[in-house]
Amino acid sequence: MPKISELLTTARQAQRGWAATPVTERGAALRAAAAALRERVGELAKANESDTGRPETEAAEGVLAGAGTLEQYAELGPAHRGRTLRGDLSATDFMVPEPRGVVVALTPWNDPVAVSCGLLGAALVTGNAVVHKPSERAPLTGALLGEILEDCLPDGVLRTVPGDGLVGAELAGHHGVDLVAHVGSVRAGRAIALATARTGAKALLENGGNDPLVVDGDVDPAWAAGQAALGAFANSGQICVAVERIYVHEAIAEPFLAALAVEARSRGLLPLVDNRQRDEVDAHVRDAVANGARLVTGGEPPAGPQYPATVLTGCTGALRVMREETFGPVAPVQVVRDFDEGMAEAATGEYGLAATVLTRSMAHAQRAWRELPVGTVKVNSVFGGAPGGAAEPRGVSGNGFGYGPELLDEMTTTKVVHLEAAP
Repeated sequence: MPKISELLTTARQAQRGWAATPVTERGAALRAAAAALRERVGELAKANESDTGRPETEAAEGVLAGAGTLEQYAELGPAHRGRTLRGDLSATDFMVPEPRGVVVALTPWNDPVAVSCGLLGAALVTGNAVVHKPSERAPLTGALLGEILEDCLPDGVLRTVPGDGLVGAELAGHHGVDLVAHVGSVRAGRAIALATARTGAKALLENGGNDPLVVDGDVDPAWAAGQAALGAFANSGQICVAVERIYVHEAIAEPFLAALAVEARSRGLLPLVDNRQRDEVDAHVRDAVANGARLVTGGEPPAGPQYPATVLTGCTGALRVMREETFGPVAPVQVVRDFDEGMAEAATGEYGLAATVLTRSMAHAQRAWRELPVGTVKVNSVFGGAPGGAAEPRGVSGNGFGYGPELLDEMTTTKVVHLEAAP
């Protein structure tokens, strides 16, 4: 593998020709890449399972989602437009988006194909060259994804670099980079922000979340428990917008907890990426129990990289499991007196990625989306949403649009032009 400086120099050279390529041709390259992913979905899914333990059938869904994202940006790229301005009649004024240049994409292990395809697709279709470092915790998936995508693009436009956080830090801090796009931890995101402040590169960051779920007193507790379980246990809780803390109205707390325990027990042991993640999840659970929370079910991990779907009650805002991102199959529950208290608790903390509210009250639903200080608010469904939506995280969860049509704006810089005839 060439040195980082050599890779970035090659990317800079390749980017000039790629930016001059008609956007329809860039879109066609993304369509070819999407087709290649679909053809090799089985290989990628097996690699993902080997890397992270995610079941092959679920991993395949992530691959297909990634292919769909590439196709989406193949369509959106040619429609990305500037603006004309109203100046003097003797002149022409307009604003035009241009590629930033060389983009470094640092992507996570928890959904390695789908997340990567979002950042790569938007960067490539807008005319940037990309150096991509997948997570070292999903090395087989990252290498295979890079091989497939690079075969569909001109030489040097996309390069995949293996390595750990030290390689990522070198890429993020290099003066030959124009934008660093990162999905991962708060700690890494903060380091990237500092590095780009020194180099002048743009930082586009999604740093994870500690997403709350507020359960109102007027909903069916069994249905609410199903929603909570889906949000807390899907992909073993290893999702940036997973339900990380739950505030349930005291009027339905008892049946809700009983139903949530049944949901957890039905899932049993869930795979985690590695033993390090198991230990981090378990540390949150042990801290909670040591400081007054009660273990309803789960909380007894085996020796390998697995963890049981776990429910805690008696939780308070002082516990790590309520304050930090656990990133595992843990559902910590705090019983609240009313909707007002649930909303107040949900609005606490330094994260601002997403939040969910379950309620039959339209007034409470309106309050939720207006008042909760997060980028995404979901009412009566922990996952889902119309295509094309895009949100900006708040607080330590990051900054900038990480998906949707607006990601094309992040990957470009705008130039204003004034043109008039000489006398």
